[in-house]
Amino acid sequence: MSEEIWSRAEIESPCKRICVMDDGPGGSGLCLGCFRTRPEIATWSRLTPEARRAVMAELPAREAEAGKRGRRGGRSARRGA
Repeated sequence: MSEEIWSRAEIESPCKRICVMDDGPGGSGLCLGCFRTRPEIATWSRLTPEARRAVMAELPAREAEAGKRGRRGGRSARRGA
């Protein structure tokens, strides 16, 4: 009898389970939770570890850029503020 416990290597992901795409007019086309594009999200599990790391390295800059533009939506967007 083997004492080895079955395990599975999980794919590293930046997903924060806040899956909202910034697709509106002038939107970035990025997920507002993880800052990945739709194609990056769709192919994530098939990307090589190197490709995933390359995308992950870009995410802080994408998040900072999104922060400069400010939050879109919500009450202030409906008021036109």
